Amino acid sequence: MEDKRNIQIIEWEHLDKKKFYVFGVCMTMAIRVSVYPFTLIRTRLQVQKGKSLYNGTFDAFVKILRSEGLAGFYRGFLVNTFTLISGQCYVTTYELTRKYVSGYSSNNTVKSLVAGGSASLVAQSITVPIDVISQHLMMQRKGESMGRFRIRVAERKQTLAFGQTKDIIVQICKADGLRGFYRGYIASLLTYIPNSAVWWPFYHFYAEQLSRLSPNDCPHLLLQAISGPLAAATASTITNPMDVIRARVQVEGKSSIIGTFKQLMAEEGPWGLTKGLSARIISATPSTIVIVVGYETLKKISLRPELVDSRHW
Repeated sequence: MEDKRNIQIIEWEHLDKKKFYVFGVCMTMAIRVSVYPFTLIRTRLQVQKGKSLYNGTFDAFVKILRSEGLAGFYRGFLVNTFTLISGQCYVTTYELTRKYVSGYSSNNTVKSLVAGGSASLVAQSITVPIDVISQHLMMQRKGESMGRFRIRVAERKQTLAFGQTKDIIVQICKADGLRGFYRGYIASLLTYIPNSAVWWPFYHFYAEQLSRLSPNDCPHLLLQAISGPLAAATASTITNPMDVIRARVQVEGKSSIIGTFKQLMAEEGPWGLTKGLSARIISATPSTIVIVVGYETLKKISLRPELVDSRHW
């Protein structure tokens, strides 16, 4: 008799692809709307010098709300929605790579590690130019900018969101050329490939451990919802130092990862590498729950009809 505590992984070949992509885009958009304010806060905390503007996540939240209103939390959001494309590329690469690696290894940790890293490589190649633009928009505070580029005040009242985006794009092109849109690309790869490669194995590891400790009839989705944030906190802690450097390289226009690291250590010491970590974990916890529940539910409702009754949820 099948042990109901064993969490079965839904693989690529089990899915109805049409349902998977249609529902996937809707789910991804909903998640981005919910977590974007914390992404903005994290980026501002990482870029500021010391505690020159904000004393922490909560302080940043209060100050942004008071000075910029709710709209301040969504600076650069419309541009960031283009990363929906990279999101779909990510899940497709992840699932296809798992399928490919399964021909060489049945070890789930190996499949998750390789697939997670490969998916992040593909996604970041699409995402970095969008991130560079949206991060510069995030840095536009009321009346001033925390970054290198500033939206012209005379035009601000007349321009819509995409008008501001065009302004930033023109300034990046003038300052750095096309290469400017891939500033921090290597730093992004060094941040997100390890983060993704670590998250998936830890996610499955925590889910397996929890399933062994839980009652036989415990819903798998509950265990997965708990495992996601645990994996996210683990991955965020491991990769946050590189994330701080990535944010500074992209926003401040630096060209050297090592030089940025040395400057950060000289100015703020080892604690500088933890900047934005609490905001990252705070944003990752609810967002990961939503992502995990959404993604696992998405896979279940996208399951081919003949396989539905063969799974215990």
